[in-house]
Amino acid sequence: MSLKNTLIRLSAATAFLGGLFAFSNYVYKVSSVPHTHTDEDDASQDIAITQGRKFVRNHPDREDVFINSEDSLNLHASFIPAKEPSDKYVILIHGIWDNHEANGIYAKHYLEKGYNCLLPDLRGFGQSEGSYIGYGLDDRLDIKEWINWVIQRDSEALILLHGMSMGAATTLMTTGEYLPENVKGAIADSSYTTLPEEFAGTYKQFKGSILPTALAIAIMRIMIRIRSGFDINDVRPIDAVKRSVTPTLFIHGDDDKFIDPHMCSRLYEAANCEKYYCMILGADHIQGIVVDPDNYWAKVDSFIAKYIV
Repeated sequence: MSLKNTLIRLSAATAFLGGLFAFSNYVYKVSSVPHTHTDEDDASQDIAITQGRKFVRNHPDREDVFINSEDSLNLHASFIPAKEPSDKYVILIHGIWDNHEANGIYAKHYLEKGYNCLLPDLRGFGQSEGSYIGYGLDDRLDIKEWINWVIQRDSEALILLHGMSMGAATTLMTTGEYLPENVKGAIADSSYTTLPEEFAGTYKQFKGSILPTALAIAIMRIMIRIRSGFDINDVRPIDAVKRSVTPTLFIHGDDDKFIDPHMCSRLYEAANCEKYYCMILGADHIQGIVVDPDNYWAKVDSFIAKYIV
C-alpha cells in the first residue's frame, strides 16, 4: 500500500471517528442534559398552562420543601395545602425540559377538589440537584421519598400520583415498586412504553438522522451508561405496570407526535392492576388538558372518586 493511500485511509478514519465523537456528544446533550422551561418559552404555550405556572409561583400558601434522595441529592418541591384540612394528596409529576410549575393547571383543579398538592422538581430540573435526565428510573425512587414525606406529614394520607409525559413514565415506574397502602391511585398522561423505543421514534423524526436508527440508539445507550450511570434498557414502564397493584388511569392524545399513542394501548393491555383507559381525540402531546378539558377532568374525577373518598 502506497504512503498516499495510507494517508487517505488514515484521514478518512480520523474524520469518521471525529464525526462519531461529535455525534455522541450531541445526542447526549440533547437527550440527557437537563434544561428547564423559562418564562420566555411561554409564548408557545396555551394560555391556560401559562396561567397555571403563575398560579403556582404566586400562590400565597405555597411552601418550598426539600428532601434528600437516596444518592444524596437535594430535591425541591412546591407544596400547596388545601384550603380546609384534608387527608387527600396529589403528587403532580412534570415532564422533560420543564419544572413543577408546568403542572399548575392541574394543581388548580385538585385544590378546588380539596386536595393538598405536592409538585416536585424532578432531579436536574427547577431547584432540584442533578446533572442528567433519569427518564423515570432514578426518579421513581425520588417519588417514593416524596410519598414518605407526605406520610410523615399525615399518616392517614390518601395519595394520588399524576404524571405527564416523562412524569407519566415516572409514575408508572413508581407503581412497579412496593408502595405504602396510602397510595390509592395513579394517572399516567402520555407515557412511553420503554426508553429505547421512545428514543428510536424521536430519532426517526430528526432531519439530520443520517446514521441507522439501531446504531444511533446503541451510541446513546453507551454514552448514557458512561456519563449518567444507567442503562436505558432498564427504563421500561411497560414492565412496571405488570407488577403494579395500584389502580391506574392511562390517558393519551390520539394526535400525539412526540410519543406514539399506541404506546398507551400497549401499557394498558400489559397492566395487571385495576385499569382504565382514555384517548383524547385531536390532542397532541399532553394537550388533552387544554384540547378537551371537560372530558379530561370527567375521566380523572370519575377515576379518583372510586379510590379516594
